[in-house]
Amino acid sequence: MTDPIKKIIIVGGGAAGWLSAALLAKQFESKTSSISITLIESSDIPTVGVGEGTWPTMRNTLRKIGLDENVFLRECNASFKQGNQFIGWCNGQEDDKFYHPFSAPQAHGKFDLSPYWLQASKQNFASSVCFQPLLCDLNLAPKSMTDKQFQGQANYGYHLDAGKFGQLIKEHTVDNLGVTHVIGTVEQVKLDEHGNIKQIELNDSKNVSGDFFIDCTGFSSLLLGQALNVPFIQKSDVLLADRALAVQIPYDDEESPVASHTKSIAQDSGWIWDIGLSNRRGVGYVYASEYTTKAQAKQTLADYIGVESDQLNVKEIEFTAGHREKFWHKNCVAIGLSAGFLEPLEAAALMLIEISAEQIAQQLPGCKSLLPIVAERFNHDMVMRWQKIIEFLKLHYVLSKREEPFWKAMRAESSMPTHLSQQLKLWKYQPPNEYDFSSAVETFPAASYLYVLYGMDFQTDLSQREHLVSEQQIADKLFYLNKQATVQVSQRLPDHRALLTKIKYHDFQKV
Repeated sequence: MTDPIKKIIIVGGGAAGWLSAALLAKQFESKTSSISITLIESSDIPTVGVGEGTWPTMRNTLRKIGLDENVFLRECNASFKQGNQFIGWCNGQEDDKFYHPFSAPQAHGKFDLSPYWLQASKQNFASSVCFQPLLCDLNLAPKSMTDKQFQGQANYGYHLDAGKFGQLIKEHTVDNLGVTHVIGTVEQVKLDEHGNIKQIELNDSKNVSGDFFIDCTGFSSLLLGQALNVPFIQKSDVLLADRALAVQIPYDDEESPVASHTKSIAQDSGWIWDIGLSNRRGVGYVYASEYTTKAQAKQTLADYIGVESDQLNVKEIEFTAGHREKFWHKNCVAIGLSAGFLEPLEAAALMLIEISAEQIAQQLPGCKSLLPIVAERFNHDMVMRWQKIIEFLKLHYVLSKREEPFWKAMRAESSMPTHLSQQLKLWKYQPPNEYDFSSAVETFPAASYLYVLYGMDFQTDLSQREHLVSEQQIADKLFYLNKQATVQVSQRLPDHRALLTKIKYHDFQKV
């Protein structure tokens, strides 16, 4: 092997940079490995902080890099997230609420309860097939102190302080995984005669050379976008939101309830997120500037919180929905905001960081000559992932019956991805099933689509699909088992706030 990859250079910190560094360092931590990992981080460029909600995938990521769940929960003011609640998305009426829980429907993958629910339709879908919505309604935790680290009685992710999370991962990666940390601001990216990146020149005249580079420089995309000129593909014709106002809200007191789900509350020109950490709430308004002004958006946010708008110290984030034409070019790959951004709905940003970093860690070849082969595979997979995420996010909007101009524009046929439009035509006559999501790179499973479709009152006509409801006795038993599980689990799980308080002083057992 005449052209080995020995030096990996990550440019940019934050969640994208440090999670990538940790996963790669863990992959190559063998004593016989000759690979070194260096992360270059500027001291004068703040990170955006891509949301404060994760998917359950984060549990496996933390475990993989060797981070203790107890330490993580304490240091990041983290809480447990059991899913998402959508309020006002369907028609804006008082009872317009539904859950997208992280736990799958009863017997999912073995038996499809959705046709039987459609036939009966007496209770909302999520509660009929899953015990988790009641846990969220009651502000219960997904686990108790007797459960081991990263294990629970209900599926869960986390709510976390993005800044503290980045700092914790940084300290763990440098102290325990051997990653070299370099402080400096990028002045120039130097290419070789073949167009590959060969060196990063910093503001202190220091040069950092490498064999493989990871661009975690945020929206600026200094390496992939600017140095290698990979185009940005806008998706603002599909997802119209382009602004967010974010604010941190303290609890009234230390005993205030902590929601164990993300609340997503529809507004005239977008939606508000409301996330409960152990020490505060993170609240923000995602909106489309074409349909409201910043002053109006700030007033909407203030009205929701219950304060005067001039009392809010908001952080404003501008973004354009979209992603790079390709994510890996030459000897450089982009992860995080440098790869693209859509909007915070369903907390896909952190999950994409995890997926991208893990795939690179697993597939990075040993020599440079093989990079084009792996790059082509990675680009194919990631383009499909982004397309699937765009479709799933769009689904939430196209099912809405709200009459405000923003919502009408979001469900316009001309703005809908062709594949999603085809799927919706199919689902008018049969529920989604695993054959609709047969790709190896599906990001959201059939269960997620079921929760959103039937949470938003989508109508499926089964009159020509009677064979889908031919095992009523089995279905009745499963509905009954879900009712039993709902009662039993809700009786033995602790209050979310009470568990977070205990975690300050006691540890979950290690697996």
